[in-house]
Amino acid sequence: MKKLFALLVFAGLLLTLNQSLSAQEESVAGKLFYTELGGPGVIMSANWDARFKSNERLGFGYRIGAGFGIGQFYNYYSVDYYEQVTRTYYSIPVGLNYVFGKPNIASTFEVGAGATFLTRKVSLYNYDIDKPGHVIGFVSFMYRVTPVNSGLSFRVGFTPIIGTAGDLFPMVAISLGYAF
Repeated sequence: MKKLFALLVFAGLLLTLNQSLSAQEESVAGKLFYTELGGPGVIMSANWDARFKSNERLGFGYRIGAGFGIGQFYNYYSVDYYEQVTRTYYSIPVGLNYVFGKPNIASTFEVGAGATFLTRKVSLYNYDIDKPGHVIGFVSFMYRVTPVNSGLSFRVGFTPIIGTAGDLFPMVAISLGYAF
């Protein structure tokens, strides 16, 4: 009787483990946390990326991050006298994106656009120091390798920055993160 009870308990544990493993296989990595060099965060940023539909890894989504950069600032002492100094500023890239690909393939392609909010007026990408506001725009064309379930993720691509004067500046980005 004890052997039969132990066998039933063991079989129940195996069935429970099998169901939990198959449930994990069905979950899709639709969220991504990554660090990025270059791109809309200017020098470096930490970002959160997710799809609008839960349990999806393709389709429409968003990104939001926090980063920093180094720029030229002007201290005006009078009309004729000013000094140019280099200082650190912080950036908050926010954007919408769409991820193309096949559902069970790790390689995908991302197209997106958004704005980066800067903490200071900075002479960056033809940023006009006399204009009010602290915003630059961006578009992104990224190749992504994101596992279907969860794991390490890699992104690389072209992310042109749109300066406040409307000029387009080429920028590349590379990122490493974790999808879950």
